[in-house]
Amino acid sequence: MTRRVGDTVATTLATLARSLAGSLTRPADAGQPIARMIVGLGNPGPEYARHRHNVGFQVVDLFAQRHGLSFDKVQKRARVALGPVTLAAGWSGRVLLVKPLTFMNASGEAVGPLAKFYKIPLADILVVFDDLDLPVGKLRLRPEGGSSGQKGVKSIIQHLGGEAFPRLRIGIGRPPGQMDPADYVLQPFSPAQEEEMALVRMRAVDAIETWLSQGIVVAMNQFN
Repeated sequence: MTRRVGDTVATTLATLARSLAGSLTRPADAGQPIARMIVGLGNPGPEYARHRHNVGFQVVDLFAQRHGLSFDKVQKRARVALGPVTLAAGWSGRVLLVKPLTFMNASGEAVGPLAKFYKIPLADILVVFDDLDLPVGKLRLRPEGGSSGQKGVKSIIQHLGGEAFPRLRIGIGRPPGQMDPADYVLQPFSPAQEEEMALVRMRAVDAIETWLSQGIVVAMNQFN
């Protein structure tokens, strides 16, 4: 009898130990659904990191730093950061940050499968990207729309099957003189522009936080 009681106690303690170990290694929010998906557009690889075309990557990197998230996982041809975000305005939720590894023009090949896998509606997917037609540092939020010639956005529209997802466009300006736009976007910002863009990236993260906590209309009114 004593031996049976001892075995039962030992089994119970082992079960509790396994349960505790699981709770220590599993994120506290692991069972929560993803509230929003934020996609930065750019080209993968360190040689592209500071280019104008990678400002979307740069902004989501800054968002991740601000909220203690890490791009420590590769999924569906993208580098992703997933975790809880809590904002001063009282909003909190689980956020998926995405940097496609497909190169810019095929961004939808990563974004589409991720949105399907996590069952995220289009209205909850924000895409951040550079825009030649806006002056350097200008922000423009929209709730939906076409690609405006941005091939990464065009690919996303094709793979999501619709245009009704919000986007944050960040102005990089037109190339000087007769420079080919394809060459211009694959260059770093000038020193003067980079000084301005350091502030613009922070403002873009502020805009994302406003979108998260107060919605696209409030974000548009505040940052456009």
